[in-house]
Amino acid sequence: MIKIRAGKDRGHADHGWLLAKHSFSFAAYHDPEEMGWGALRVINEDRVKPGKGFGMHGHRDMEIVTYILAGVLEHRDSLGNGGVIRRGEVQRMSAGRGILHSEFNPSVTEETHLLQIWIEPAAPGGQASYEQLAVAGGEIPGPWRCIASPDGAQGSTTIGQDAHIHVCRLEPQEAAGRTQTPGRLGYLHVVRGRVRLNGIDLAGGDAAKLADEPRLEIVAGEASEILYFDLPPPA
Repeated sequence: MIKIRAGKDRGHADHGWLLAKHSFSFAAYHDPEEMGWGALRVINEDRVKPGKGFGMHGHRDMEIVTYILAGVLEHRDSLGNGGVIRRGEVQRMSAGRGILHSEFNPSVTEETHLLQIWIEPAAPGGQASYEQLAVAGGEIPGPWRCIASPDGAQGSTTIGQDAHIHVCRLEPQEAAGRTQTPGRLGYLHVVRGRVRLNGIDLAGGDAAKLADEPRLEIVAGEASEILYFDLPPPA
């Protein structure tokens, strides 16, 4: 099964300093048909204006992965962690029993463009923790690179769920394939560019929910970047 989630149908929010697109229900955007996909609960595409950001706020029982598309993001949290994440780096925050953090665009001239991903943990009430990973000198090697996993596969950041996040970058007409394990769920999100997934055309912002689709064949129509989520079976 391939069910398309068109980018144009995502939720939108304009807070002046923040432009956000929500793949699933989030904050004031609510769609009972889009509450997540298995353990994947949130994919927000955010654009944060220079000098602006999210003040200190709390989370619990969520694995939060931040993937920078352009610009920089400064992070500080109640565990004492602080730093700046850039393009080609991945940040993971396990909220566990509870954590406070802030996110801020420290640039005075450049917008920050990012994806923030929330995955439900396998078990609630864990220890809060933080990790920031620099990948291959600032660039993700291709065609597939694991950036989050339960066991740190391929040097990825470690999350508390049986889920893997993979990045793939393709040049025009370049192809990549994946095999989906029976019983598990998949989710493919086109970050940028234009691809064909098993004969279906997808553009930047589009996504596909995947179940019982044993083989995925992806061909890029132009320079493209995609995320693929390998998710545990539905509860």
